[in-house]
Amino acid sequence: MLARRGNKFYVSCQFENADAAEDKETGSIPRGHYRTWDRASKRGDIMGMNETPSSERVHIGFFGRRNAGKSSVVNAVTGQEMSVVSEVKGTTTDPVYKSMELLPMGPVVIIDTPGFDDEGALGELRVKRTKRILNRADCAVLIVDKTVGKTAADEELTAIFREKQIPYIVAYNKCDLVETTEEPAGGAGEKYSENSIDISATEGTNIHELKERIAVLVKTDDMKLRLVGDLLQPGDLTVLVIPIDKAAPKGRLILPQQQVIRDVLEAGAVSVVTRDTELALTLDRLGTPPALVITDSQAFESVSRDTPPEIKMTSFSILMARYKGFLETAVRGVSAIEQLEDGDRILISEGCTHHRQCDDIGTFKIPRWLRQHTGKNLIIETSSGREFPENLNDYKMVIHCGGCMLNTREMLYRQKCAEDAGVPFTNYGITIAFMKGILKRSLEIFPQLAALIPD
Repeated sequence: MLARRGNKFYVSCQFENADAAEDKETGSIPRGHYRTWDRASKRGDIMGMNETPSSERVHIGFFGRRNAGKSSVVNAVTGQEMSVVSEVKGTTTDPVYKSMELLPMGPVVIIDTPGFDDEGALGELRVKRTKRILNRADCAVLIVDKTVGKTAADEELTAIFREKQIPYIVAYNKCDLVETTEEPAGGAGEKYSENSIDISATEGTNIHELKERIAVLVKTDDMKLRLVGDLLQPGDLTVLVIPIDKAAPKGRLILPQQQVIRDVLEAGAVSVVTRDTELALTLDRLGTPPALVITDSQAFESVSRDTPPEIKMTSFSILMARYKGFLETAVRGVSAIEQLEDGDRILISEGCTHHRQCDDIGTFKIPRWLRQHTGKNLIIETSSGREFPENLNDYKMVIHCGGCMLNTREMLYRQKCAEDAGVPFTNYGITIAFMKGILKRSLEIFPQLAALIPD
């Protein structure tokens, strides 16, 4: 039978004894007696909370030394055998991701990481991957083996948490193996702080309490900027321009387009969706001028031409830059295009790993437009997905996508990397509008930013 609890679905079955029934106190179904929505969803049978994009989920990283019990704790927290567990050091060799719901946070991504004290050439690569996770972790759980106590590797991790301002909790695992009368593991003088807790993954001790402590580490983004809803009044008419070309995904809209439509609906406004080739006809037939036209950046030039000057216009990419917190940086950085010289290196980075097709915006269109606009022989390099250069000193400029597939923390980390290297940082929409001479117009809905652009 398919059952629903909140935003999670369960495939349930009848149990032969009371011990296997649902725990009335915690409201949980015992491990081994349920299948979560993830398995059912693989068949496409149901829709559920896993449709929340990864970029919109709180990312919780579990860190620590090898054999501290990270994977066991992750399995206990998720209630599933998410990670392989063994007595062999370094069983987790790559980060393992799991989407779930953790109240009161809501949808989250749990990340089990390789041991931070891994050794050898491969071990160094695993540690490097673990450090990358820190760039996207909204909060962290440091798993310490209570029978050993904190080590130099654990102290290094807590120092990184503080440096990167990542909220964290220290979970002393294997507390069942230590007598309660003993000093805290690691010797006399080791102090527990307010953000620490004793747990046992194997016995389930304090796992529920750990989940509750994790859930309050990060404030949910109820107060976060909206994509466009705060710019609209109830009943406002908006026109969304979505080109359908060879690069468009088959049978669906891309994430920013979906999110903008949803935000318009939540604002009580009305959205009309059209292709760029039908925009003029759409505006003519509406009768009432829309409050705003939002376009895919690739169609900026034709949309600007077909949209009367009294109607405000912007792009999905510009709205996404504001949503992720780097719009002003992108506006200030784009003018670096005018200072580019022959041989300058430009990094064009995307947060997703979609299949590149002919005339792809990041690898074909923007490089072509840059060379046409500057008349310079530029060296264009690209990155995609979670790969992003740690050292940006060799670049004269970074042009990033809107970042819809990256969470806000990782987008701001990338911006900070550029800032630390003194490299201008902007995004696709701002870059295209600048080169097409319509940047000021595309920023009219943000007067303080439009004022930065010369007439």
